[in-house]
Order: sequence, then C-alpha cells, then structure tokens
Amino acid sequence: MSWKKFLTSPVFFKNLALALVIVAISVFGVMKFLSVATNHGEEIPVPNLAKMSLEKAEERLSDIDLELHLLDTVDYNPAFPPYSIVEQDPLPAVTVKDGRKVYVKINSGGYAKVVLPELVQKTYRQALSTLRALGLQEGDVKYVEYMAKDVVLEVKQNGKTLKAGDKILKSSKIDFVLGDGKTGFQDQEMDSINASEQLEPAPAEEENAE
Repeated sequence: MSWKKFLTSPVFFKNLALALVIVAISVFGVMKFLSVATNHGEEIPVPNLAKMSLEKAEERLSDIDLELHLLDTVDYNPAFPPYSIVEQDPLPAVTVKDGRKVYVKINSGGYAKVVLPELVQKTYRQALSTLRALGLQEGDVKYVEYMAKDVVLEVKQNGKTLKAGDKILKSSKIDFVLGDGKTGFQDQEMDSINASEQLEPAPAEEENAE
C-alpha cells in the first residue's frame, strides 16, 4: 500500500483518532497531577478556634489538613475559659492552602498576682493611677476626719487592711480610706480663737490702768 492510499485509508484515521485520545488523556492526567501537587485552586477557610482547647483545635485543623502552632499564653481574660484559645492568625473565614500553620494564643488559667506598693500617705489620684497600672480596680471609698484631704490613710480588701508588699490577684477591687480635710481647719480655727483671747486685755487690768 502506498503512503497516499494509507493516509486516506480508514485504518489511518482510526489510528490517528486513537493517538489523539491517548494524548488528550495523558495531558489531562499530567494537569491533574500538577494541580494536586501544587494545591492549585484549592483553598480552605480557616475555622473559628475561639474558646476551644488546644486538643480540640488541633483535631479540628487536622481534619482539614491545617496545622496548629502555639505562640504564647496571654493574661487571663474572664470572657474565655482557662487555657482556651483567645487569638488566632489567620483570622476565621480567611482562606488558605492546605498544610498552612494557624498560630494561636491561649488564655491563662487564672489571674496573676501583683505586689501592692506603698499607697498610704499618697494622694488619692496618685494611688488610683498606680492601682490601675497594676490591673487592679477601685472599690469603695470612705472618708474619715483627717487634716489632709484625699490623702490615703488605709487600703483594704474585703474588710482586711492591706500593707505594702502584700500579693493580691489582678482585677481585685481595692477599697480606700481617705482623709476628709476637715479636722485641720477646725484646729486652725480654734487656735486662732485662743490666740485672740490671749491677746485681749482682761477687764480688771483695763480699770486699774485708768
């Protein structure tokens, strides 16, 4: 059979069609393999891990081919269970490729303790500023007679007097006993009256002088 007849024969067209099918299948297979190998077009939405334990979050991420990575423990937040996740990166609903690490921070097991500094004889404004910087809260304020106004005389918690160096839990409420500033003015007024009486001559002495 000549080439001309072969190229126009049904056998040639049959072989050509078979070859094209094989090439098409091969190309499709290679593209599919590359797509899987490079995760092309495959994105996974990151779930919300807030308030989950590390174990539960790790299982949740493992089911969707993501990895959990613990960054740090943060100060206790009462809005979250102890040792639960409070922060994550990427954020929930952000889409990522499989194998991506999700970084998390967990809640502490409870409030930390702070050392109470010396607050007695400081002004109320100074004491309050120090209190807030330590993560403590202002409680009740009581005034008693004292010559200086708004000076801290006592610091208390649940009725117990505190002193510098005591350790108390963060977010605790601290009560203050302050001076009312009235006693000093009364004493000064009495001293002025007494001084005036001493300076005035007695009536008998004035008659003798005449």
